[in-house]
Amino acid sequence: MVRRFLPWPLPALLAWAAAWLAFVALQRAHLPAAWALVLACGLGTAASVLGGTWWQRGLIAAGFPLSLALTGAAGLPAWAWLVPLALLLLVYPLNAWRDAPLFPTPPDALNDLPDAAPLEPGARVLDAGCGLGDGLIALRQAYPLARLEGLEWSRPLRWLCARRCPWAQVHWGDMWRADWSGYQLVYLFQRPESMARAAAKAQAEMAPGAWLVSLEFAVPGWTTHGQLHHAPGGRPVWVYRMPGGTPL
Repeated sequence: MVRRFLPWPLPALLAWAAAWLAFVALQRAHLPAAWALVLACGLGTAASVLGGTWWQRGLIAAGFPLSLALTGAAGLPAWAWLVPLALLLLVYPLNAWRDAPLFPTPPDALNDLPDAAPLEPGARVLDAGCGLGDGLIALRQAYPLARLEGLEWSRPLRWLCARRCPWAQVHWGDMWRADWSGYQLVYLFQRPESMARAAAKAQAEMAPGAWLVSLEFAVPGWTTHGQLHHAPGGRPVWVYRMPGGTPL
């Protein structure tokens, strides 16, 4: 929601300014420089979620430590400059980089999904790679009676998502190792390169008649059951049904 009111590069400028203010204030409070760096970099890394793309998030997280290094204002030991990288890896683990680290689902993107993929009350719905919970919020608007669950590999993002979406079960784990067989619908907003892998997993594990839904990116070679075009920005929502289900 914040990204809608802060066009780029305002999120980066605000995050860098906040990190610098925190760093200066902590040093004036006589906190050791290394701890001031850790806390200021942590603030910048947390603010990286305001970026709409991977490169924007990287710039937001790296801006403060890079500017500090260029000014030479810190007088820190060499090892201290590993702190920003460690914080970035904590939020975005390496094995998640091949997927979509944080692609938020736009508000109201899935409101028409029940028309194409109807579910019984109490059906289990998974947001695979839920990030901060934008997809779960959109799914709740579409399926208010469903049992919503999220799965996220980044522990900080999972923690934040669980607090943002207390009505959903948000698990920590690898979406590619999790079992999808118990879900009536699995929702994805990944990358084009991930879709063939997601389709193979869904075909191997999901029950006949279950739904696989992808925002923006289609499954190569699969025939879609339905396609919605009401997501903001004209992004399509691709709806696939596992073969063998009862015809609608």
